[in-house]
Amino acid sequence: MNRTRIGKLEDIPRQGSRIVNTEHGEIAVFRTVGDQVFALNNRCPHKGGPLAQGIVHGQRVTCPLHSWVIDLASGAAVAPDSGCAHRYDVLVEDGVLFLDPESRECKA
Repeated sequence: MNRTRIGKLEDIPRQGSRIVNTEHGEIAVFRTVGDQVFALNNRCPHKGGPLAQGIVHGQRVTCPLHSWVIDLASGAAVAPDSGCAHRYDVLVEDGVLFLDPESRECKA
């Protein structure tokens, strides 16, 4: 995996997020209460809302603009909505976060 160091796990609060700027644009990196880490394009598939400003609950984030719910693992909008946010792989090694800057297709 081609990877870029993006910080430490402790830099992101549980049930929170941070933004990483890459050559591909803004990527929102999320941390769950169970310390799982996910990364998505920071644009909601609905109207482009900033997902990093959304509310993280379980393995989902709710967009702050129109309350679309996005699955963090797949990038897919939760029914009845449809659409996808590009996702990125994140590796955690000894508390350090590494991002694969190549986006992955949404796993609907």
